[in-house]
Amino acid sequence: MLEHGGKLIQAARRYSIPLAAWLDLSTGLNPRGWPVGSIPAAIWARLPEEDDGLIPAARNYYGGEPLLAVAGSQAAIQALPRLRDPSSRIAILHPAYAEHAHAWRSTGFHVTPLSAADVDEAVDEHDVILLVNPNNPTGARFSTAQCLRWHQQLRQRGGWLIVDEAFMDATPNNSLVPHASQAGLIVLRSLGKFFGLAGIRVGFVFAEPTLLSRLAERLGPWPVSGPSRHIAKRALQDIVWQTDTRQRLTHQGQRLHCLLSDYGLPADGGTLLFQWIKTPDAPAIHERLARQAILTRRFENPASLRFGLPADEAQWARLEQALVTLNLHGHAAGGARQ
Repeated sequence: MLEHGGKLIQAARRYSIPLAAWLDLSTGLNPRGWPVGSIPAAIWARLPEEDDGLIPAARNYYGGEPLLAVAGSQAAIQALPRLRDPSSRIAILHPAYAEHAHAWRSTGFHVTPLSAADVDEAVDEHDVILLVNPNNPTGARFSTAQCLRWHQQLRQRGGWLIVDEAFMDATPNNSLVPHASQAGLIVLRSLGKFFGLAGIRVGFVFAEPTLLSRLAERLGPWPVSGPSRHIAKRALQDIVWQTDTRQRLTHQGQRLHCLLSDYGLPADGGTLLFQWIKTPDAPAIHERLARQAILTRRFENPASLRFGLPADEAQWARLEQALVTLNLHGHAAGGARQ
């Protein structure tokens, strides 16, 4: 099993700090997620139903079809390699969400790590190219025009372009979903990040109908629970919350970027939901913050840290005070920008 952010119980035990005392900045999730509210009791007593309105809500929100609801994009990540010929040549963006490469390697494929600068060359030499856009953790972005050009090159040879858009919701106009009905283009989306609903395990796969049918057959019936479908449908329909959240995240993302820079941690990349700092001091900084009950996401290759957003002013103040104690070179006197 690979390491992921959000392992608060593990951190609490390791540092002997009560769970409630932690500030978790390790996940890259919206810390002020969509408000779930109450769930009708009858939903718990029934099997999930396909005609409950979730698919139309997702179609309207994402702007494309056909699509398949899955138990978070992780379910599709693990199943897609089993739909591909074992002789296929695979190249996957690195660094990126590590479950992608892990799933393909676990299925027996040789995976070539791919830098953002080398996609053009890799398209000519591989059958499957897998990108994360915007990338996690680097924040690297690929334009729609670039991706569609790569897709056409791959499609001509029966290849696939798989694009994980888990962090696309804050900038939806850059999504490839409207083009995903074409053969050889597969787009993954999730409610975990922007909506802050990682716990309901709901995601969607957009692709041509034949591939979706094969994927659905492999995943089996009821891949998403009834309560999760109910919550996801309502969140996808809440246009007011989505609009307000994009505006708030635009401000908060810039605030985090400035705060880290002010205290000697200029970001090498990021999105509105997180900032990524590449530094050989990542292990030491991670450790020093953890001893103050602030959890960041540490990466080994390359050595780097990902900081998610604080949820409120108390958390912002707490993060700033912790950064002060790091006493890194180049910190500014001004502190956080409001």
